[in-house]
Amino acid sequence: MYILIRHKVTDFAKWKSVYHEHLPARQKAGLKEVHLLRNTENPNEVILLFSVEDLDKAQAFAASDDLRQAMQRAGVSDKPDVYFLE
Repeated sequence: MYILIRHKVTDFAKWKSVYHEHLPARQKAGLKEVHLLRNTENPNEVILLFSVEDLDKAQAFAASDDLRQAMQRAGVSDKPDVYFLE
């Protein structure tokens, strides 16, 4: 299973710092980063692909207040697109 996330950020460097700080929460949710990509035409558009150990834990993490707060601190500027894939 995988989770694909796409969102825009106000400042990639700031976002990446908060993203790295949030690693323990992703690990606890059973997510492992496969790819972290940036749009070549808009470097503040980020696409993430994670492998997922447990779909229920991943879905709970994606809906969590903790993740929402981290995204606010990181400067996510739009509503993320989130896809659970197999």
